Amino acid sequence: MNTPIKIVLVDDEVLFRKGIAFILERESHFTIVHEASNGQELFEFLKNTTVLPDIVITDLKMPIVNGIEATKMLHRDYPSIKIVALTSYNSKSFIANMIDLGAVSYLLKNASPDELILTLKEVAHKGFYYSEEVLKIIKEVVSSGNKPKSPLDKTLLTERELEVLRLICKQKNAAEIGDYLFISPRTVEGHRTNLLLKTDSRNVAGLVVYALQNELVHLD
Repeated sequence: MNTPIKIVLVDDEVLFRKGIAFILERESHFTIVHEASNGQELFEFLKNTTVLPDIVITDLKMPIVNGIEATKMLHRDYPSIKIVALTSYNSKSFIANMIDLGAVSYLLKNASPDELILTLKEVAHKGFYYSEEVLKIIKEVVSSGNKPKSPLDKTLLTERELEVLRLICKQKNAAEIGDYLFISPRTVEGHRTNLLLKTDSRNVAGLVVYALQNELVHLD
């Protein structure tokens, strides 16, 4: 990646936030454009900046405007910004809720620096990323019977759309999917757009959740 990935860090624990900044600034792939201690400070920055970040890394429990509310507002007002939750909360409800609200990845604070860097690179490259641990929790939520309010009709999708969806769930990008199916990346993007519309998903991360919830795919 020639252009560094622009990142904003949002966490009220200053020492932890500075530690993350130190790790990322040692990598040429990333540049920290701002740090904030809560959602309110984040939005004050976004309203006054001329260049939006690519990724916002946010904690959940923060004063004034917490990470959950900030994620709602970010997804509504700045849909181009990818949201990564970095938190100590590993409960199924927090993970499922954050992904449903628009977060494209969920990383626990006990993750290694290598895991953090991998996650951010994958999010920047593919649009979302699930670690094995988080994916396992998502599948547990699905198996518990927590179905979406509007279950997806399996007959709604074409065979080609199902093929694209299965490859998305394997975390393949448009070029990789195109090579596998012998179609152009632009055609893949068209199928992905149709999938988002048909499933009423906010993003590709939502597609994965919907696919699992409706048993359209089975991940190993």
